[in-house]
Amino acid sequence: MKLMILNGPNLKRLDLRESHIYGDFDYATLEGYIRDIAKAEGFEVDIRQSDDEAVLIGWLHEAADKKIPLVINPAAFTHYSYAIRDAVVMLKAPVIEVHLSNPLSREEFRHTSVISGVVNGTISGFGMNSYRLAVIAMRELIGNLEK
Repeated sequence: MKLMILNGPNLKRLDLRESHIYGDFDYATLEGYIRDIAKAEGFEVDIRQSDDEAVLIGWLHEAADKKIPLVINPAAFTHYSYAIRDAVVMLKAPVIEVHLSNPLSREEFRHTSVISGVVNGTISGFGMNSYRLAVIAMRELIGNLEK
């Protein structure tokens, strides 16, 4: 089973960001962690990251066309990108929103997600484990759909 994981702006620079918020690791470490978890759950994973909204939308269209289950960390786009939201709505397979930090425990402008209302669920605040929990939840979602 294929699984696409999309990461939004600034995630490739985790090693330069606030470690007390995001954790003390770099993007390569996160990507390796996700690959290991996905493999253990039986997924062939395609992990991508872009700082460009249009690129992310193109990848969302690809996932929609191919009916690929998706885990997305829209990062800052979470709070204001209606274009990404509209692209997520087109997805035919399950979608889980994920965040390393807990946006609700941060600045007020981060409390709103325009994405959360159009996904199957949101997992946030558990650092790298947010992705692990999302992959496990995706396995369950897909299993329930196959019954």
